[in-house]
Amino acid sequence: MVRIVSVKARQVLDSRGNPTVWAEIATPKGSFSSIVPSGASTGSHEALEMRDGGMAYGGKGVMNAVRNVNETISRRLAGKDFCSQSEFDEFLIALDGTANKSMLGANAMLAVSMSFCRAMAGSENMELYEYLGKISGTKAFVLPIPQLNVMNGGKHAGRENDIQEHMYMPVHFSSFSQGLQAGVETYHALKAMLKKKLGEQAMLLGDEGGFAPKIDDVESRLELMLGAVEQAGYKGKLKIALDCASSEFFKDGSYNIGGKAYSAGDLVDYYSSLVDKFGIISIEDGLSEDDWNGWRMLTSKLGKKIRVVGDDLLVTNVDRMKAAIERRACNALLLKVNQIGTLTESLNAFQLASRNGWQTIVSHRSGESEDAFIADLVAGIAAGQSKFGAPARSERTAKYNRLLAIEEKLSESGKARYAGSGA
Repeated sequence: MVRIVSVKARQVLDSRGNPTVWAEIATPKGSFSSIVPSGASTGSHEALEMRDGGMAYGGKGVMNAVRNVNETISRRLAGKDFCSQSEFDEFLIALDGTANKSMLGANAMLAVSMSFCRAMAGSENMELYEYLGKISGTKAFVLPIPQLNVMNGGKHAGRENDIQEHMYMPVHFSSFSQGLQAGVETYHALKAMLKKKLGEQAMLLGDEGGFAPKIDDVESRLELMLGAVEQAGYKGKLKIALDCASSEFFKDGSYNIGGKAYSAGDLVDYYSSLVDKFGIISIEDGLSEDDWNGWRMLTSKLGKKIRVVGDDLLVTNVDRMKAAIERRACNALLLKVNQIGTLTESLNAFQLASRNGWQTIVSHRSGESEDAFIADLVAGIAAGQSKFGAPARSERTAKYNRLLAIEEKLSESGKARYAGSGA
């Protein structure tokens, strides 16, 4: 049981210099705080991220969400005892009383939900990942295969009508640290290749630490990526994943990439050709968030060969997931805790995915912070895959460094497992 002594919040900055919510819960055992991330490419079905509007921070301030924590949430929580994460989160959900967290704001609620999770772990003298494993029913902790976003397009690189993220996945290594090392070395090999080919400007970074060179066609980017893998000495051991963020280039019933218009069927054929040519093993948000027929075509054609990952389609929402399961629209969940607003709802989404044989990738947002909560989350629930960005910029490396620490601790007891060791 945890007794809430006090709750407070403040406005802080994320990795893009935009405001976000920091919240702290004080208990008799100590104080526990968390910072909420924020996305740039967001799905329309996500829970409401409350922004202030007006002049301050270009309308992106979060003082209303902060006020909701410091006044409404704090007043209702102070002095109360809670026995579990689910009890706490259900209290928050009832307090908000809306379907999309529009009364309190998903950013206000999640900051408090994450902090309470840390408080529960502290009350049981457990590491955060251990407590997350306990409440999710994990039998063995697993270090994830990281998706390393090394080349940016789309909104993350200031471009329209473009595939957004090009990622490495170190799938054939015996440990997380070895896989991460291979990814880092290949990232630097790619950097050197880009500099030689295109000059200094090609090494400029996007929101998530990936390079943002002026290379308009996707195939040229993928060829460079495979070339860097070979140059780094890891041919066949690093595979490629894409986050297309296709809702961003879907308009008037067609998909537009690099000046060319595609029907859903044509786009699926295009993805299939990329899979065959470049050995891609995962495609996220290949179709627009409400193009259910397109998603079904994609999964029907490629679902037995690759991971078809729903992000904007699913928004970590069990109702959207149930519709996708019924329609066989994808076979993997991208789990983003701020899409839904509480940790319990996020875990419910993960468990639904697991029961239906789906993979889960625990993901950051483009607007991140030094908070490494999701590193403990992915290891604790043994999801097996993470998406934390490039091995660059401290808001991304904070997650990788935390996973290295978790791996070291698990290794001391012989319990360290890497999801890529059997890939």
